Amino acid sequence: MKVRIIRNEDVKFLAAFIPLGHKHVRVLINLGNEILIFQQAIIDALIRAYTSVALHPYRKCQALTLRKLSSKERKEGFAEYQLIEVDIDEDKVLHSLTKLYSKGLGL
Repeated sequence: MKVRIIRNEDVKFLAAFIPLGHKHVRVLINLGNEILIFQQAIIDALIRAYTSVALHPYRKCQALTLRKLSSKERKEGFAEYQLIEVDIDEDKVLHSLTKLYSKGLGL
C-alpha cells in the first residue's frame, strides 16, 4: 500500500461548496495533479475524529470504521453508510499509525 502525506504546500486550492441542486457540503482539494472531492459525511467524520483527539486532555488516537446502518439506526436524512467510532487499543493502533506515517516520510 502506498502512503502519501499531504503537506500544506501540496494543496493548490481548497473550497467548501454545496453543488447546485444538492443540500450537503462538499470539500474540494486541488493537489495540482489530482483533485479530491469529499462528501459531507467524510468531513463530518474527520472533524469528529480530529476534535476527539485535539481537544481531549490525553487521547492520542480515535479510529472510525465504515458501517452500513439500517433505516432504524440512522437519523433521517443521514447516509446509509457511516464512519462510526470504534473501541480500540489506543496504544496498539497509535504505534501502527506511527509506522505508516514514518513510511510516508520515507524513514
